[in-house]
Amino acid sequence: MHTYIRSTASISPQKTFDNAPLPDELVIHHGSRLRCIEPDYKEFIDGKMIRRMSRIIKMGVAAGAACLKEANVEIPDAIVTGTAYGCLEDTGVFIAKMVEQKEELLTPTAFIQSTHNTVGAQIALMLHCHNYNNTFVHRGFSFESAVMDAIMLLKENTVSNILVGGVDEITDVSQKILSRFGLYKREPISNENLLGSYSKGTIAGEGAAFFLLSNHPSANDYAQLDAIKTIYKPANFQDIENEVYSFLDEQSISIEDIDLVITGRNGDKSDNEVYNYLDGSVLKNKALANYKHLCGEYPTATAFALWLAASIMKAKVVPSYVKQGSIAQRNLKRILIYNHYQNIHHSLLLISAC
Repeated sequence: MHTYIRSTASISPQKTFDNAPLPDELVIHHGSRLRCIEPDYKEFIDGKMIRRMSRIIKMGVAAGAACLKEANVEIPDAIVTGTAYGCLEDTGVFIAKMVEQKEELLTPTAFIQSTHNTVGAQIALMLHCHNYNNTFVHRGFSFESAVMDAIMLLKENTVSNILVGGVDEITDVSQKILSRFGLYKREPISNENLLGSYSKGTIAGEGAAFFLLSNHPSANDYAQLDAIKTIYKPANFQDIENEVYSFLDEQSISIEDIDLVITGRNGDKSDNEVYNYLDGSVLKNKALANYKHLCGEYPTATAFALWLAASIMKAKVVPSYVKQGSIAQRNLKRILIYNHYQNIHHSLLLISAC
């Protein structure tokens, strides 16, 4: 059974929303954090609800609604989301109130909206959707787990379309905490220069990307999602290389059949080592592209990578600002995505032209 990407929507630090094609140019940010370019939410969310929603909830609900609108689907058969951090802003508000008020007279609103399944639940409430609704909180595999769950549901032939998304945000407090672990660069940097950096740390990111997956083809499909695979704590780079070969072999194709590889290179010296290794082995002489200088680093950044791959496949063009080196113009039939988060959570996604 095939899985088709019927529609997509992405709110990111780039101009990717409002059913726009691939952005004409890179939006340049300076600092240690890429903040999303947020749309006018009134088109997708009732004004009274907007006032009660935190930023990540608005981004997730708007992206999900836009995805459904493009596919001309009013109510999906299922909603599956993935998030590692959940609603950090509301979590921070609730914890701060606990300290300030010594755990007394706490209003429950911030706590209720801080749970990880809030985005999926709000989409369902807004649509009056009583169908299957699930949220995966699997750190760097959160989005991948959501996609795999959706594929399994489609294979059961009990549903025909599923709204799948990955959402995560970065706040001032969470950035300070994560910076203590050395995740981000100490000195401000432009995302335009991120991939050329060889120092420790990367740049913080965030985003909300949604997809309508279906087990039936249509004339307007972006691409076909062929396979997905996760690799947890591989022993060494050779293991990852073997996993790439095995993944392609399971699809009865070889690396020569891949027209473009999108990797999660992020400017961190340690994180980039595996990409450098693969560039000289299994990915040698392949057309390469990168994406984390567009959206920053966060656990569900693979959702943005899938949005980028699907958009490239539909547009049949690779933007210059994502290319690693020169890429000869060719007919794109298959795109491979390889990403890892903190050298722990590794994933592979394969999409092809419909």
